[in-house]
Amino acid sequence: MEKLKKMFVRYHHALPLILYGIIYLSWFAHLERTVTKNYRVIHMGIDDYIPFCEVFVIPYFLWFIYVAAVIMFFFFKNRDDYYRTCVFLFTGMTIFLIVSTLWPNGHHLRPYTMPRDNIFTHLLIGLYKTDTPTNLWPSIHVYNSIGAHLAIAKSSYFKDKPWIRCGSFVLAVSIILSTMFIKQHSVFDVLTAFGLSAIMYILVYRYDCVLALKQRIRDNRKKTRPEAV
Repeated sequence: MEKLKKMFVRYHHALPLILYGIIYLSWFAHLERTVTKNYRVIHMGIDDYIPFCEVFVIPYFLWFIYVAAVIMFFFFKNRDDYYRTCVFLFTGMTIFLIVSTLWPNGHHLRPYTMPRDNIFTHLLIGLYKTDTPTNLWPSIHVYNSIGAHLAIAKSSYFKDKPWIRCGSFVLAVSIILSTMFIKQHSVFDVLTAFGLSAIMYILVYRYDCVLALKQRIRDNRKKTRPEAV
C-alpha cells in the first residue's frame, strides 16, 4: 500500500492525460459513427493540384509514435514542459471536437481507385477503411505535429541538442505534408491548424499560461494558509 501511495504521489500528473484520453477517444469515436452524411464539404482549389503520393503514408503513421513519445518523454523528464505540451495539445483537440460536433465536415478528395499497387497503397486502403473522410477541421495531425515540435524546440532540455530539434522539425514537416499528399486533409484544414497553433503558441509559450496558473495557485495557498502565532 505504501509503494502504491508513493507511486501515485510521484506520477499523479498522469491523471489529466488518462482522463482526457478517455474523453477524447469516446467523443471522437461517436463523431466517426454519426457523421456519415449531411456534412459540410471542405475544399480549396489548390487541393486539386496536389498530387497523390502514397509513400507519405509512412510519416502519417509515424505521427502516432511522434506525439506519444514527446508526451511521455516530458512526463518523466520535465513536469512543466509536460503540462505545457498537454495544455497546447488538449486545447486544440477540444476545439477540434467542438467544431466537428457543431459543424460536421468532410471532404471528397480520396481517389476512387488506387493508381498503383504497392505496400504503401495497401497501407492506405487499410487507413481509409478505419478512418473516415470526415471530422477534419482543423487537422489534428497538423496541429499536434506543430505542438510536439514546439515542445521540443522550446524545452531547455534540448537547448544543446540541435540534431534532435532538427530531426523533430523534419518529421513534423513530413507529417504535415503527408496529410495532403495522401488526401486525408484539405489545405484548408492545414491552414486552420496553423492559425490555431499560432494562437496557442502565444498563450502557452509567449505568455506561459502554465507558469502563470501555477504562480496563482501558490499565491492563493499563501493567502489561505493560517499565520503562525
